[in-house]
Amino acid sequence: MTALEKVREWLKTYPGYKQLKELTVDATDPQPSNGSVAPTGLVEVSRTSDILGNVTVTNQLNFTLYFVFAKAPDDDVGAEENAQWLMDFQDWVQAQSVTGKAPVFGDDRRKESVKAQNGTLYGADTDGCAVYSVQLSAQYIKRYEEGNEWLLT
Repeated sequence: MTALEKVREWLKTYPGYKQLKELTVDATDPQPSNGSVAPTGLVEVSRTSDILGNVTVTNQLNFTLYFVFAKAPDDDVGAEENAQWLMDFQDWVQAQSVTGKAPVFGDDRRKESVKAQNGTLYGADTDGCAVYSVQLSAQYIKRYEEGNEWLLT
């Protein structure tokens, strides 16, 4: 299963997911109750090697999540409900990461961390739709041992 598939399947386990009709990749339907996952890249955070030639890499996968919810202009109640959903989602991601229920991407679950942060209103229109974004990142460790076909000599 690819990293993107893992993330999409895992997000469907969020209790608040029932508010979404769909979770697409890279494109969000401009109708309320939709979401999208946009991969934004892999970052190599650090790399170390030992005297035997084994390499340990700390990577970070990044995604931007977009959620479209109903929000009429000047609707403070709807805005508050949407903001609470975002905060609850971020809390859920943290709990999933701490309890080991988040997806595993690397070689050591104990050293993995998944974070959802910076939930914010991305934009709103006069037709009653608001788009919110959340930054999702997964930091994990990959180990490459000398003799492994992944290593170049």
